[in-house]
Amino acid sequence: MENPVDKRDILGDEVFSHRITKDRKVFIFWHGKHITSLCGSKAEEFISSIDNADGKGAQLIMAKATGHFKHGNERLGKQSKRNS
Repeated sequence: MENPVDKRDILGDEVFSHRITKDRKVFIFWHGKHITSLCGSKAEEFISSIDNADGKGAQLIMAKATGHFKHGNERLGKQSKRNS
C-alpha cells in the first residue's frame, strides 16, 4: 500500500535537517539551505516531537514545520513547459 503522505518517497532521502541552539531556537534546513526558524512555544513543541521521532517521522515533522512544501506542483529536476 502506498503512503499517501509521501507518495514520491522524498522524505526517505532525509532532505531536511535541523539545529537547536542553546537558547532553544530551532533552525530547519532543506538540502543544507536554511528555510525557516522557530522560537518560543513553536520551537518547544517541535523539540518535544522531534525527540521521539526517527527517520521518516522526523523528516515529516520538519516538512510540516516548514509549511509550503506540499503543494503538489514541485518538480524534481524536471523542466516546466514554460521553460522549454
